[in-house]
Amino acid sequence: MNLSKSKYCRGLQCPKMLWMEKYMPEEAVDPGNEAILETGNLVGDLAMGYFGDFTEVPYSDDKQDMVDETKRLIECGTENICEASFFFENLYCAVDILKKNGDGWDIVEVKSSTHISDIYLHDMAFQCYVLRGCGLKIKNVFNLHIDSSYVRYGELDLHKFLMLEDCTATVENLLPGIYENIRYICDYVDDAGSDEPDRELTAACNTPYQCVFKNYCYRNIPSPSVFDIAGMRTTTKYSLYNSGIVSFDDIISRKPKLNKNQLLQVESEYYNREPYVYKEEIRACLKDFTFPLYHLDFETTSFAIPPYDGMSPYEQLPFQYSLHIERKEGEEPEHREFLAKEGTDPRRALAESLCRDIPDNVRVLAYNMSFEKGVIKRLASMFDDLSGHLMKIHDNIRDLMTPFSNKLYYDKNFMGSYSIKYVLPAMCPGDPELNYAALNQIHKGDQASAAFADLANHTPEEIAETRKNLLAYCRLDTLAMVRILEKLREIIKD
Repeated sequence: MNLSKSKYCRGLQCPKMLWMEKYMPEEAVDPGNEAILETGNLVGDLAMGYFGDFTEVPYSDDKQDMVDETKRLIECGTENICEASFFFENLYCAVDILKKNGDGWDIVEVKSSTHISDIYLHDMAFQCYVLRGCGLKIKNVFNLHIDSSYVRYGELDLHKFLMLEDCTATVENLLPGIYENIRYICDYVDDAGSDEPDRELTAACNTPYQCVFKNYCYRNIPSPSVFDIAGMRTTTKYSLYNSGIVSFDDIISRKPKLNKNQLLQVESEYYNREPYVYKEEIRACLKDFTFPLYHLDFETTSFAIPPYDGMSPYEQLPFQYSLHIERKEGEEPEHREFLAKEGTDPRRALAESLCRDIPDNVRVLAYNMSFEKGVIKRLASMFDDLSGHLMKIHDNIRDLMTPFSNKLYYDKNFMGSYSIKYVLPAMCPGDPELNYAALNQIHKGDQASAAFADLANHTPEEIAETRKNLLAYCRLDTLAMVRILEKLREIIKD
């Protein structure tokens, strides 16, 4: 079996992944990681110039072409080779940056993350093993990743944006086990042949990455099961599963230790119970939601490479908000909205619009207010002339999620969650006005984020259509809040 560094890492996670790739590739479910892959490519391209002049080995489907070109570059004295490619026995790897260091070489692995995870270390150890097998003298192994503390002002400072971390000692410690790992992975796949091997379900199904074959391996797990219990540690779920406690029926009959909220979820679904309602506590909570009431929701996006001054990597950049304003109970709310111009820094325009739309002395309602408060606080820190008004808005925010997160109202259809995407259909079932699935193009927050981030790269017609869809999505978020609050008011009057 031939192994690349990515296959090696997947084999460490679970060797059955590689068997599935060989014999049942049609069972893979696309993880939808296009945006993550694109980010990795952008950071990788930028990092090539970290050490100065470099030569990149051109990509070829025939990896031998890349190996031959790498050999030629080494022989002609190239100092920095990007995508340097090597074969050793049945192993292949391409090194992000191979840097000349005296009479030897340094391996530099580039990542678009802000930290080093264990799987990166195994990845680098595999590369070191292959290159030493090819006869190269490898002196050091580095990881070049994003420094989350970097704040951009002016031109991007590559040497502050990226952090070079020495991983040589850890990699050296991993090297003695590489051969045994390779042999185990290859033997697992080769020995099984075309007969599907048995494999215990473990946390490796999700860590460090969710396996694309998880749906297939979990196809016989009943629904609901221990894996559907909200707020339970993953290790606990697998511990219960491996002890034979899988279904909710198993939980009810064998009574493993669950916390109060977990037991509430299981019993509510298992016994098909009516909603739990604590009317007096809900009434006390709603007393603080005074009129006029401004229902607020932001949409944000983020970039690994900060595009504007004052931004850090992956900082949330607000580009849109929706506002439903209730003047009094029973009156249809007024709607206002803001969506920034694509390809521009949206922060100033959004902050000014927010101050125009929300007076500084009214009650503002959010769902999971910590997010909205965080956005407003960052805006206030940027614009001194708007800071006072923005912070008054910030201080007047209350959280519509509170009755649900505190379990003052709990419905079996929440399935242990208090996310608005679970609460809304449970409280307003079948309402076509509140159906996210019926929206065009954008149905979730991550889709809105990706759509706006890429908006400037489209035709005027495509931009107009996407803007329309962004507005419809964000509007539904605050309309959902209005309808949920109406239901809570009906409940406490009942």
